[in-house]
Amino acid sequence: MTAHDKADDSGSDRLAAARAAMLGALLSASHTSTLEQIPDLVAEHAAQVGLQEVRIYLADLQQEVLSPLSGAPTPAGVGERDEIGIEGTVAGRAFQHGRILPASVRDPRQWWVPLVDGTDRLGVLRIGAPGADAETLLDMERLAGLVALLVVSKRPLSDTYAKLVRRRRMSVSAEMEWRIMPQRTFATDRLVISAVMEPAYEVSGDVYDYALEADVAHLAIFDAMGHDTAAGLTASLALTTLRNSRHLGEGLVRAAVRIDEALTEQFGGERFATGLLATLDVGSGKLVWVNCGHHPPVIVRTRATIELDCPPGPPAGTGLHLPVTVCDAQLQPGDRLLLYTDGITEARNRHDDEFGMERFTDFLIRHQADELPVPETLRRLIHHHLEYHEQRLRDDATVLLVEWPGTPYTRAEAEALTGVPVEAPTPPPRARRG
Repeated sequence: MTAHDKADDSGSDRLAAARAAMLGALLSASHTSTLEQIPDLVAEHAAQVGLQEVRIYLADLQQEVLSPLSGAPTPAGVGERDEIGIEGTVAGRAFQHGRILPASVRDPRQWWVPLVDGTDRLGVLRIGAPGADAETLLDMERLAGLVALLVVSKRPLSDTYAKLVRRRRMSVSAEMEWRIMPQRTFATDRLVISAVMEPAYEVSGDVYDYALEADVAHLAIFDAMGHDTAAGLTASLALTTLRNSRHLGEGLVRAAVRIDEALTEQFGGERFATGLLATLDVGSGKLVWVNCGHHPPVIVRTRATIELDCPPGPPAGTGLHLPVTVCDAQLQPGDRLLLYTDGITEARNRHDDEFGMERFTDFLIRHQADELPVPETLRRLIHHHLEYHEQRLRDDATVLLVEWPGTPYTRAEAEALTGVPVEAPTPPPRARRG
């Protein structure tokens, strides 16, 4: 090794140490900061390793625009002056596909970096880094990962975040429901879960839920009667009762009974909710569920759809005390499981035409062939649904999608399915089986 090579190695070691120190210092500084202080902290610390003019952009609730996070956001419902559309922009493509992209291919001085918490898409970072090499791109990705964690950690106590990601007024029911539901996308090496719900600002009776317990995924979807605040209360009570039952170690039948009892006691039989409660063994692919007056689960397998038949019980809250039937099915590798509400399939446009199951599943099948990230497919589905109904939905429309691979995904496959940037070039994802 020449003296020149040793000097280069020494310089690389110092830069690597500076990068690690930057991330540690940023994390330490964030402990006593507010969300509004995060942008300046990030820009200040990133500049120490040559990442200039870092700016945080967050996606709105419907994932239509990216708005800059600052210390003095505009009021909810008022568009940010520097907001960027997700459709048709480089920043939007970085968000949609989970890729680090140069703002200009000819002159890559600025970069757009996906901002992802785990596998849940938050927005993008804009970073200035002329002549970025592979190590610099890795720095960008790791900085974005830390910033996402910081944003999510500050989000629950920040009204600034809520105002920034909303483009119009939100109903009280929607406020309740968005607060209690899990993040829209989650993944492990054994499954991918993603959800979408509209109308985002006025949803009143739909909720979805999922949770992992060892090798079991708990899944649920509810559709409460009505389109008012009471519908939101009904759905919230149903979901909270389900979680309480689950935490006590009770099975699906007991959970269904307890939800019925809770709604009947609270509303005297005047309010009810349909729902599906399910468990999926992520090792074997065995699906078990009970149906409380809801639409049955649907499997998308290759280019076919399978509606899983099971005798439904009455909706929860009727107090009829009828037996609950437990059903099961075996998933095949590559299957996509759909839980949905009738606002997707039964909603009619102004010509009185239903969106329908065929149009719903055909959209998913066609976009699966495009190998888009799962959350991006659902984003496009719900926007297509809104366009079909000319942006006016008369009922809540919710989809919970689970993709099961059979054998575990590689890390690169899981990241490709969810839109997480990969650290190094990897082979393309394997063809989805089914």
